[in-house]
Amino acid sequence: MTSSNPETSRNVNEKLFNNGDEGTTAKNSTEVQAAWTPEEVQPVAKGEAWEEKVAVESLWTTKASGSVRLRINEACREETTTEPLTVHQMFKTSVKRYGHLNALAYKKNNQWEKITFPEYYHCCRRAGKSFLKLELKRFHGVGILGSNSPEWFFSAIGGIMAGGILTGIYSTNCPEACHYVASDSKANIIMVENQKQLEKILQIRSRLPDLKAIVQYSGSPQQKLPNLYSWEEFLELGVDVSDSELDEMMDSQRANQCCTLIYTSGTTGRPKGVMLSHDNITWTAIHASRAGDVSAGDVQQETLVSYLPLSHIAAQMFDIWTAIQWGEMVYFAQPDALKGSLVTTLTEVNPSNHMGVPRVWEKIMEKVKEEISRCGYVKKKLVTWAMSVSLQHHQRPGEKQFLFALADSLVLEKLRAQLGFSHCHKFFSGAAPIGMETIEFFLGLNICLYEVYGMSESTGPHFVSGPRAYKLPSCGKVIPGCRAKLSNMDSSNVGEVCCWGRNIFMGFLNMEDKTLEALDEEGWLRSGDLGRIDQDGFLYITGRIKELIITAGGENIPPVPIEEAVKKELPLISNAMLIGDKRKFLSLLLTLKVTVNTETTEPTQELSLEAVQFCQHLGSQSTKVSDIIEGQDQEVYLAIQQGIDRVNAQATSNAQIIQKWTILPWDFSIAGGELGPTLKLHRPVVLNMYHKEIENFYK
Repeated sequence: MTSSNPETSRNVNEKLFNNGDEGTTAKNSTEVQAAWTPEEVQPVAKGEAWEEKVAVESLWTTKASGSVRLRINEACREETTTEPLTVHQMFKTSVKRYGHLNALAYKKNNQWEKITFPEYYHCCRRAGKSFLKLELKRFHGVGILGSNSPEWFFSAIGGIMAGGILTGIYSTNCPEACHYVASDSKANIIMVENQKQLEKILQIRSRLPDLKAIVQYSGSPQQKLPNLYSWEEFLELGVDVSDSELDEMMDSQRANQCCTLIYTSGTTGRPKGVMLSHDNITWTAIHASRAGDVSAGDVQQETLVSYLPLSHIAAQMFDIWTAIQWGEMVYFAQPDALKGSLVTTLTEVNPSNHMGVPRVWEKIMEKVKEEISRCGYVKKKLVTWAMSVSLQHHQRPGEKQFLFALADSLVLEKLRAQLGFSHCHKFFSGAAPIGMETIEFFLGLNICLYEVYGMSESTGPHFVSGPRAYKLPSCGKVIPGCRAKLSNMDSSNVGEVCCWGRNIFMGFLNMEDKTLEALDEEGWLRSGDLGRIDQDGFLYITGRIKELIITAGGENIPPVPIEEAVKKELPLISNAMLIGDKRKFLSLLLTLKVTVNTETTEPTQELSLEAVQFCQHLGSQSTKVSDIIEGQDQEVYLAIQQGIDRVNAQATSNAQIIQKWTILPWDFSIAGGELGPTLKLHRPVVLNMYHKEIENFYK
């Protein structure tokens, strides 16, 4: 996969970016001789943590039982001083270091119950023994289907200890989607949260020849079936399995073998099983957290709330692996966290750091705006003043320090406390691009959202913003020990972001063609994202290659900046999706901000308070989406057109002007299929659902 002369094989329209002790340096392709190249990477043997001497030549594999050559570079301090570790070795080390600390907390009878690190480790071992009793085969999947909980963690780590591969299944998956993941991973055991999730697996059980057992980890199964166990019954299975049997299995594991599968959303085809090695997990847990300025537990213990789906790499790295490595305390939110209870948990816990996907931050922003709108005239003026002072302070640091301190102590501290952020000093956003409107709103609350850029194939983060690497609207700098380059750069120095490091995945399970598409001939991971990197090493994502709209006239248009501009101009707009691929002009699908059914999370027809107030300001009496669409509300339609006109006035060419638009009857949602589990827009789904409306634009 490598060239004998990397300098001449590298595209001249590329730049290589390193991040080491001296910070980030940018070099063009003719200046990288002094830096490392992929050919220099050799497997190293060091200490008890890396005993195997077996030469593994390939950087990738598509077999669950395969091994890969670790991307260790002798010239990089972050790589040579970090021994390759298995998940168990990392956990065992942390138990010794943080044994006096609490690790997990969950609600029982409305009280927080806490679990120490030694107890956490013991619970994982108990689960591991039970998996061995159920004859879990080496490198076969342990599927987990349900909400975040201690049992999710115990099953995940216990399954890895027992030689299986952790395989998260999104709790929003339909039975057929569950079948695909369970079948592809050859899952031997599937852990389900409750009766609702159990029924999905029972529907497909007959078509899963590798499935040996199902375990319901919350409550008791409503029926008695062969090889169906409650959590308590499951733990009892492993009582007679010896410690030495489990230890022998863990000792046989190697850092360059697969331990986790992350399945992509499958919006552009079949979901792909991203194979992550022990070293991918343990190395990233150490170095990504350092970039994010996380404190070690024995210095100052960090706290966080686990609520994002653990089937996604962002939540898994943030909640499980980083927390183990750094001795953090994890509080579990209620299963309905994303339906509205998250803020309640946050105000109880007051975490020291918090991770959210953009849509979560947007929902919090909308909630705060609603609360502000309900305030009296004087209080509303005071809050508006304080937020404007804070935003100006962050945009022009050093100015009006006294006013900022006054605004923060009088007003903003109280607002943050109401959100559960009174002790939070690090706020991260990942999994999708976040709009500037949202970033600026939170700066007005004196909250800096640190954007993280990466993907499942890079074990989550590859670029990280943090207290020491922050510049708007960038995604921060490349993690120390990782590399990045831009390939096929255009005249604006925008190119495809490509990644290299010990965080780069092993390959896609059973998909050699897709693996070779993702990795170039030298083993660099092609992200599919377009970006530029400034002279200080900060990354700015400008679009996604697959999302680029290429008009009939041949102009390349990234949709996200235009969509975000429309949403910023029109506060009643919830989602905007640009249309125009292979078309003569651009059009736009719009949804309005509405209330959500708290039981089903489905959008209703009732406009949100912010949307109603927007309409009232125009002189409209509409309170439902149907009022606006069916009644062709002239005031609202005119306001939307004027907002789009303002966006069009900023267009860099006629090809980027929005010529037609329509309001859809329902907002996008996970339940409807338009949004993925992390609330990312599924564009192909929307294109298919609203094919008729789109075709009407171009008749």
